Amino acid sequence: MLNGDWQAYFAEPSFGQRSTRPGSCGNPFKVVKKIFFKCFGGTRGSCAIMNVLTFFAVGLMVHLVFFGSIFDIYFTSPLVHGMTPQQPRLPPPAKRLVLFVADGLRADSFYKPDANGSTRAPYLRNVIEEKGSWGVSHTRVPTESRPGHVALIAGFYEDVSAIAKGWKENPVEFDSVFNESKYTWSWGSPDILPMFAKGASGDHVYTHTYPAEDEDFAAKDASKLDTWVFDEVKNFFQSAKGNETLLSQLHKEKIVFFLHLLGLDTNGHAHRPMSRDYLENIKIVDDGIKELVSVIEDFYGMDEKTAYVFTSDHGMTDWGSHGAGHPSETLTPLVAWGAGVQQAERVTAQNFEDNFLQEWKLENFKRLDVNQADVAPLMSSLIGVPIPLNSVGVLPVDYLNSSNHFKAESMFANAIQILEQFKVKMAQKKATTLSFLFTPFKLLPESEQADFIRRARSLIQHGNYHQAISVCRSLMSLAFEGLSYYHTYDRFFLGVSVVFGFVGWTACVILMILKTHNSLHKPSTRKEKVSKDALLPKVFVGISLMIAFFLLIQASPLTYYIYCLLPVPIWYAVCKEYRTCKELLNSVKSYPLTQSIGLLVMFIVGIELLVVSFFYRAMLTLGLVALAGWPIVSKLWAQTKTWSVCWILACLFLAMFPLMPVVGREPNINLVTGAGLFSLIISSFFLASLWKAKSKTSRNWRDFEVYLFQMLNIVLCTFVVNSTHSSLSLKQGLPLFNQIVSWTTLASSFVVPLLSSTLLLQRLLGIFLSLVSTYLLLSTGCEALFPLVLSWLMFVWINMEQETMQFKGMSPRLKLSNIDFSENIDISKLRQLRLDDIRRSYFFVFFIVTAFFGTGNIASINSFDPASVYCFLTVFNPFVMGALMMWKILIPFVIVMCTFETIQVSTQLSSKSLFLIVLVISDIMALHFFFLVKDYGSWLDIGTSISHYVIVMSMTIFLMFLSVLAQVLTSKRILLGGKLKLHFM
Repeated sequence: MLNGDWQAYFAEPSFGQRSTRPGSCGNPFKVVKKIFFKCFGGTRGSCAIMNVLTFFAVGLMVHLVFFGSIFDIYFTSPLVHGMTPQQPRLPPPAKRLVLFVADGLRADSFYKPDANGSTRAPYLRNVIEEKGSWGVSHTRVPTESRPGHVALIAGFYEDVSAIAKGWKENPVEFDSVFNESKYTWSWGSPDILPMFAKGASGDHVYTHTYPAEDEDFAAKDASKLDTWVFDEVKNFFQSAKGNETLLSQLHKEKIVFFLHLLGLDTNGHAHRPMSRDYLENIKIVDDGIKELVSVIEDFYGMDEKTAYVFTSDHGMTDWGSHGAGHPSETLTPLVAWGAGVQQAERVTAQNFEDNFLQEWKLENFKRLDVNQADVAPLMSSLIGVPIPLNSVGVLPVDYLNSSNHFKAESMFANAIQILEQFKVKMAQKKATTLSFLFTPFKLLPESEQADFIRRARSLIQHGNYHQAISVCRSLMSLAFEGLSYYHTYDRFFLGVSVVFGFVGWTACVILMILKTHNSLHKPSTRKEKVSKDALLPKVFVGISLMIAFFLLIQASPLTYYIYCLLPVPIWYAVCKEYRTCKELLNSVKSYPLTQSIGLLVMFIVGIELLVVSFFYRAMLTLGLVALAGWPIVSKLWAQTKTWSVCWILACLFLAMFPLMPVVGREPNINLVTGAGLFSLIISSFFLASLWKAKSKTSRNWRDFEVYLFQMLNIVLCTFVVNSTHSSLSLKQGLPLFNQIVSWTTLASSFVVPLLSSTLLLQRLLGIFLSLVSTYLLLSTGCEALFPLVLSWLMFVWINMEQETMQFKGMSPRLKLSNIDFSENIDISKLRQLRLDDIRRSYFFVFFIVTAFFGTGNIASINSFDPASVYCFLTVFNPFVMGALMMWKILIPFVIVMCTFETIQVSTQLSSKSLFLIVLVISDIMALHFFFLVKDYGSWLDIGTSISHYVIVMSMTIFLMFLSVLAQVLTSKRILLGGKLKLHFM
């Protein structure tokens, strides 16, 4: 496609359409025929289809590469292999460890007393005040279950891409506290336990899980998941008394008991963290721990050799979600007590930046904060097993109640374990880099490493334990810097390659547009063309071979070849048009300087407005208010006052949505019911207008039957939403009838619009009714009104563009009701691009961004509300739930995309032309966010920067698919006459 004749590509009608005048428009048949013989050797139709498909495939591939690039550049897996476990030198204080993980428990919900001043967890509160240590465990993005448990038990932080794997076993091998233990018994969720059992060497990690179906958000009592765990553990110890083999295993040293408590997470998703169900679940967990500690202590005869650790994998937002970096998600409780753990220590003053100590009434008890990965070396030290090989945790020695000698030896083992990772990482990078290009980490050369180890060992031998601990911390600090240095060693190189590809692709698309719709290219002499065109491929082939050879001798990964070689063919396509570029520069010089600068400033301001709206949703409100003035600025007001007033009102109404609170905080089913009622009123009025506009002979009864069916379905969907909400409130579960209706509506929403007429207004009505019915089922509050207002504005936009075409004398006025999406397009009427088309493309991108952020700032993952899918399912299934929530997001996209398709048809412009302009705008935004991606600073900033880039790249990729979907929804028809028939024309 990059080497094809672009004029033929743009002159061809869309896929599924044909020209009625193949000999018109400067005899385009000859142009197409030339491409046919030059490239494909098929029929004229096959050439057009191949051009479209080739462009789609190339664009999709390029954007998928750009999309995945940040995970290779910024967030690759930190795992390295080849280290040696560091065996403890001294006997540990505990023989066994009990780990309680309350999934989804926030630090403030656990520590903060209730309104009456009473604690929600009296037993653990007593542990904090009398016999244990406590603090806040700081988690990292993504705050999901699997990454959180990996950090706690294996001691390392998974890369951000792990959220896509979120709830399944790790695809790569890693070491963990469970793997290093003699035996580990675990009870809890089938989504968490298997990944540590399958990742362990040998057969010493035992799992006991409940059925996955029990993880039901509609359950009467989700805390039963926790009581099941406590009951199973108690039965386990009871049965062990009559099982000699098990009894023998339980009296071994270095054993672990892991209790995964999912009830809080399930209640938090279903009822919110501030709900009575969630808060009462904390008390249930506290009672269960109290009873279980008593059982364990009795079983072991009060030998005081059991250590206990209570914590959480992640927190939760106020609206019951997690995944991003908000403090409510990253701050989790940590309480440790028992053998080897420092007992409660009273203090008079503590210095922390937050005010939690006062809020939690714990200002007089020493608070010891840790990073989540630090829990792994703490547990390892307590029971005397090697720290997990890939752990990046630093032993919190203040939690240990043991001799200073033991603390120093444990810290020394921790430092050597971190240093081993640094050595392996350095060796790997050195082996894959040419010797004269390799730049080692200068702060920690081999001589400095040996000196640190020698000093620390000498200090321990001479009894200077505190100094030895300090030296070990310094060594670990430098080793962490070195690990980061080698981990990001190729970042600049890869970043430059991706930027080259980005800029080249954008330049390529711009040249395609300009060359097709402007007479920039002046034919050069045949001799000049042959000489330059013959040299250029050789130059780029030589560059490709040099890059490939350079990567080959460095044994670079396959993805490096993709990132580095992809820009080569893209820039070849750009450089091949050097004559067009030359003419473009000359034509720009002919424009008045002030006009050129003014257009450039307007373009930059428009792009920046879109970029800033990702950070501040209120900017969308500002933009919509500015758009409301378009009829006045463009003087359309004098042409059509009625549509101008409708445009202004629709913009102002839509401008209110970005100012509303994020969706998911408080469900309001009355608003969903109101949205269903408004949909019926709008569609009834529209249908009545169509009925009156048609004579009795031209009325198609079957079309009206389809619309009536869709309207009745909206009534049914509104009932289902109310019925589901009522049933779940009463904890009666999801009714089967509601579930059947919901899934049937979702499936039929892709088919029913194709049963209606392809006349413009009637097909748009069919699409609107199908999409709104599904959206109602996925709504919980005010967002249900959003597609109604958005559709109103889109309908007005279609009419305003018609008025614009007439106002500027571009074409005679076309009556919208007479336009048929499926009619053959006369390519003689396809016009050239004008400056106004850039404005249309910008409007489209702006409305796409508004469709995305209009009902909530989902620039971070934590805005996803599981309550949106309760009409479809309530049993935890992350991938199905994620797919449903994604479709909810895409429905407003489809509304805007169908509108854009309508405008392309009604303004008689090739759909590919406008879409290429949209790609340029989207790619410039994506490049902007590529530079804003960061892996430093607060975890909220990191998560937000990742989300922004992922969102804008996903939008671009989805737009490619949605453009095809919009064309199918608008122009294709299924005729039901005896048998099913797909009508393409």
